[in-house]
Amino acid sequence: MTLAGPPAATGLLVVGDVVTDVVALHGAPLAPGTDTAAEIVLRPGGSGANTAAWAAHLGGDVRLLARVGRDTGEWHTGELRGTGVRPHLVVDPDRPTAVVIAMVDATGERTMLTNRGAGGRISPDDWDGSLLGGVGRLHLSAYTMFAEPGLRLARLAMAQAAAAGVRVSVDPASTGPLREFGVERFLAESAAADLIIPNLDEALLLTGAPTPERAAEILSDRYGTAVVKLGPQGALAATGGRVVATVEGVHTQAVDTTGAGDAFAAGYLTAALRGAGEQAALRAGCRAGAACVALVGGRPRYGLEVNRLYPIHAD
Repeated sequence: MTLAGPPAATGLLVVGDVVTDVVALHGAPLAPGTDTAAEIVLRPGGSGANTAAWAAHLGGDVRLLARVGRDTGEWHTGELRGTGVRPHLVVDPDRPTAVVIAMVDATGERTMLTNRGAGGRISPDDWDGSLLGGVGRLHLSAYTMFAEPGLRLARLAMAQAAAAGVRVSVDPASTGPLREFGVERFLAESAAADLIIPNLDEALLLTGAPTPERAAEILSDRYGTAVVKLGPQGALAATGGRVVATVEGVHTQAVDTTGAGDAFAAGYLTAALRGAGEQAALRAGCRAGAACVALVGGRPRYGLEVNRLYPIHAD
């Protein structure tokens, strides 16, 4: 008789950023040098925190390591717990929580101004190896890697994850800082990952490929698995140099695209940790992304009207 081994760990540890999002929805094009009418609200955000929140909202066992400021740290902790995340937030005594001003036009597309604040100072001193207990995957937002202290933390977290048999995934974050950091440098620093989840622009930048399919093949040759997010067009996955699954996007009315890629990653990772195949995991990612773009901000709502532009008080 063959004895079954212990069940695979299904917890998700996200290392990334927590951000206070100032979201401005403007129906008309921005008018330089004068006023443009807009509805302006506060939302909790940050790529890593958004992914953690959506994964917990979808029923995952999720913890988040991030760095916040004293100004809004308690508020962010409460918002994360409200969605089911177990936050491990280190409070920076000298810098405020990161802030992003997101200007969202009538199509839902956004332009962002960013101050990384406390998030830019996350470091190995913030690491706690016990966070890996019960975790099946460590997921890194590359924003963490774009400052030297965060890069050292990423190296440490990936090394300890590998030693513990925990798989590693990485989200390349954004083409601007990725290009500034250096493509070859990023590929080398993230080599411990067995899964990369870029959007189309990031995938093309990382590979120089002419198509998303070829980009996914190249990246999967390097990492093992590559999942390329295609926005409203869906997503595709490649494993070992070959495209193995494609799905169409989920039709929805886009209100704000902030956090859609983070939500997709959460849906995909949560499904995959539960044993779903690539096709099913891609569909779960697309459903989560579609749910996100129907809301204002990058997080799931809990206990509130879905599209209400409510002000959040940080005190």
